[in-house]
This record gives sequence, C-alpha cells and structure tokens, in this order.
Amino acid sequence: MTAPLVDIADLVIGYDTGMRQVRALDGASLRIDEDETLAIVGESGSGKTTLGMAAGRLLPPEAKVIGGSIHVAGVDVTRADDEALRRLRHDKLGFVFQNPTTALDPTLRIGRQVALAMGGRPPPEAIAELLSRAELNESERILRAFPHELSGGMAQRVVIAMAIARRPHLLIADEPTASLDASIREKVMSTLGRLRAESGASLVILSHDLRMVARHADRVAVMYGGRIVELGSVTRVMQAPAHPYTRALLTAAAGNERPGERLCPIPGTPPILESRCEACAYADRCAFRETRCDTERPEARPFLGREVVCHRAEAVIGAPTQARQEDR
Repeated sequence: MTAPLVDIADLVIGYDTGMRQVRALDGASLRIDEDETLAIVGESGSGKTTLGMAAGRLLPPEAKVIGGSIHVAGVDVTRADDEALRRLRHDKLGFVFQNPTTALDPTLRIGRQVALAMGGRPPPEAIAELLSRAELNESERILRAFPHELSGGMAQRVVIAMAIARRPHLLIADEPTASLDASIREKVMSTLGRLRAESGASLVILSHDLRMVARHADRVAVMYGGRIVELGSVTRVMQAPAHPYTRALLTAAAGNERPGERLCPIPGTPPILESRCEACAYADRCAFRETRCDTERPEARPFLGREVVCHRAEAVIGAPTQARQEDR
C-alpha cells in the first residue's frame, strides 16, 4: 500500500493564552494521498486552520503540540529540526493565504518577489511564463507593480503563481477566495485547480464555503471541536451527510434556498476545550442527542463509504431533510 503524502495521527494542539491553555485540535487524524484535492470545512474555531498550518509548522509560538504526530512527505514535522523543516517548506510545500495583499511584501515589486519564489535569478521569459500559467497576461505591467497596485484577484493569482513556482507536492490554501469579490472567486479557484492538476500536487482547501467545496474538491473533511467528524467523497458527504453537524452546515449554507426561505442557523456556539473532551463535543447543539452522547466520546468508524465520528449516524442519515423556514 502506497504511503500517504500526509499522515496525521491523533494530533492534539493547544494555545497558551496566559491564563489557560485552549485546545484547537483534540485528536485529529487525517491521511491525504498524492494528486488529490481535499477540502477541510467547519465554522470558525473548528480547528481547520490550525490543522492546515501544522503541516508546515507555521503556527504561532503560543501553539503547543500536546500529543500525536504529523508526517508530510516522510518528514516528522513535529520533531524535525530547523534545517529539515526549511527543506520541507522549500521543496515540498506551497501556501496560498486568505489575504493576498498581506501575503505579499508591500516594499518589493512583484517581479522581484516572483523571482525570489523561483529561486533568485530566473530569466524574464520564465517569470512571464509562470504568470501566464496563472492567467496573468500583462506580465510587464504586473512585474513592475507593487502589491497595492494590483486588484485582489490579480494579487491572489500572483500568490498562487509563487506557491507553485517550485512545483510543491502539497498546496495548502487557507480561505483562498474569502477576501475576493464574488464575481472572481470561481475564476481564481479554477486557476488554482488547473495548476494543481498540471503539477500533480495535492491541494488542501481550508474553507467554510460549502458550495465552492462541492465544485472543486474530491474529498471533504468536516471538522468540529478539533476533530474530523466526517470524511468522505464530496458527492457522498454532501448528498447524504451522516454526522448531524455536517447536516446542519448544509442546511445553514446559502445558495440553495428558494425565494422566501430563511436559512436555518445552527443553535448554540462551538465549544472551548481546555482538556480532552470525553463526551461528544457537538452534543449541546445536536438534534439527535441521546444519553451516551453526554458521557461517551465517539470514535471514528467506517459508515456507508465514509468515516464518521458519531453514535447516531444511522439515525442521521435516515432522517428527512430539515425544512427551511418561510420568510413571511
């Protein structure tokens, strides 16, 4: 069996706040294969950004690994020394961050930044070819520009071009279209997906945009309370969710409602964990809750072609879809 590109096992990460330690990951496990697109979705605070940034050990100093492991391209990221980590980031990883204007250096022209991403002194035609692959055809003007002189969509394409410059094995895109106008989000995602396919890299999309995920990902991992609570193909998970949180996210997602319908928000708020959750972290917000959900931590299990972390998956997948409310 081929080893996965990314192998995360029971990863626990906490943030020191000065007064207490808050867990962002509470035993997250995930395997990512080569040449696939995986979306990690969930509300703010679910742990998806921490999980994504942990792949390159790009977390802030207050983040502490409490347990578990993460291997990327055979490198034990949690234990790697500075030189091994530098080589991993340089040779294997590429990152596309949420806000392109802050990801780029405001003091350097675009041409200089792209050249640095390509290794220092590439020929001008190589830089122009890279920008063209990212659908930036006005290369002379763009290379002379500073980041603030570009539109958001153009700046994000520059960031994407820089991320693929060294042909990484893994691309991690953290809310790559969140700061962009709705009119260009799909175009930027299409560019990112095409470049991923051309390079053979794997792509991890961290997002809360379920409609975008459905169009661009092969698999989806739904996170809640610092764990992956449902994992499977996009088609299977979106069409027949087996975890009540996945089901609630889809019901609350904008885009599929009819005129006059109101979206159904998820009641309550995500948990703030200070230690291992020994119950179901979603229990307080769950319409399918039963007694053992308050005392027994659910573990991942195979269920109808996906993995799910839920005691009540059989009841969830067989329940009728929750109707949206009419706006009267």
